Amino acid sequence: MTAPPNAPARVLGASLVGTAVEFYDFYIYATAAALVFGPLFFPSDQPGLDQLLSYASFSVAFFARPLGAVAFGHFGDKVGRKSTLVASLLIMGLSTFAIAFLPTYALIGWGAPVLLCLLRFGQGFGLGGEWGGAALLAVENAPEGKRARYGMFPQLGAPIGFIASNGLFLLLGLWLSDAEFVEWGWRLPFLGSALLVGVGLWVRLKLTETPAFAEALAHEAPPNVPFAALMRGHWREVLCGTLAAIACFAIFYLTTAFALGYGTKTLGIPRETFLQYQLIAILFLAAGILVSGVLSDRYSARLVLMTGCGLTIAVALSIAPLLGGGAGEIILFLSAALFAMGLVYGPLGAWLPSLFPPLVRYSGASVAFNMAGVLGGGLAPLLAQSLADRYGLAAVGYYLAACAAASLIGLLSLRAAK
Repeated sequence: MTAPPNAPARVLGASLVGTAVEFYDFYIYATAAALVFGPLFFPSDQPGLDQLLSYASFSVAFFARPLGAVAFGHFGDKVGRKSTLVASLLIMGLSTFAIAFLPTYALIGWGAPVLLCLLRFGQGFGLGGEWGGAALLAVENAPEGKRARYGMFPQLGAPIGFIASNGLFLLLGLWLSDAEFVEWGWRLPFLGSALLVGVGLWVRLKLTETPAFAEALAHEAPPNVPFAALMRGHWREVLCGTLAAIACFAIFYLTTAFALGYGTKTLGIPRETFLQYQLIAILFLAAGILVSGVLSDRYSARLVLMTGCGLTIAVALSIAPLLGGGAGEIILFLSAALFAMGLVYGPLGAWLPSLFPPLVRYSGASVAFNMAGVLGGGLAPLLAQSLADRYGLAAVGYYLAACAAASLIGLLSLRAAK
């Protein structure tokens, strides 16, 4: 006997697989930007400028994400969750796959970074509709009392995608020489994304529409322009939801993209060694997400998010002595930071959708989450590298603490359902 289309295992698997692909695609770009994209696509005679330009290309996707959130949110609130999720995954996956075939600056000059940035924009545009739809797929199928535990499954795609990405880069570093990695090895993770996208599509095409959206459609027609209806009636929730999600982006990209670049290029730690540090630490992100899901259903997602913000501030102030120390101190910092991220990220899958009614929920959750990506993640590696170069690691810690404080303000300003 076959399982019904929206059986719990299938729903949770579809939300998890899709976001795992999404984060794998994003992380392989972040890792490549930290390691090789600077000299390959942005060569410069000025020391450090190639790395800054590489991080700037990384930020392009974050500015595309809100546009994708509006576009996919429009169709997700008018047509449905399933078809919109399939389209967002395809756009994101094809953009990632195409990066594997790009010529470098040495071959075609400035056309190379232009094409790279265009494909990076495509990644961000597709991702703009991915997270919100995956979160809704989970929570709109959740039984009473389990919204946060269902909502944490899309969030678990983050550590899974990270482990796949960094694990593959680590293996390539062990199998290939530095010259081989720079010449062609970095392209293999982008090629591998095609397989993951295929799995994600296969799972999602078997689903039907979520019960909450189908019920809402049965009672009233969707708004003609969901984004306009969202901003008319729910602008405060969008603003506070955006602030609340800033911390998770800042802490993640500072402990992954920035920390990898700083550790390998400033501290001189071998690439494979630092990737191993991050693979250990990412397990604490998964632990934080699991803990946050259970606690959010028992208490409230808002309370868990506020606790995570407080922990993030404490961790941020420890960055200078720990990240600049030995192996033990670096692993301790990365692990503590990513556990804190689990607390400020895990509950968002249930909390953000709870702020909006069903017929503008896709738009609301997607816009808030992806605007937070612009503010908290888009420029984080670039700003952190600039602060570290000019003022030292302590300034990076103050920057992260300020991001956590902004999220705490958003949470305190808006009381929401669990």
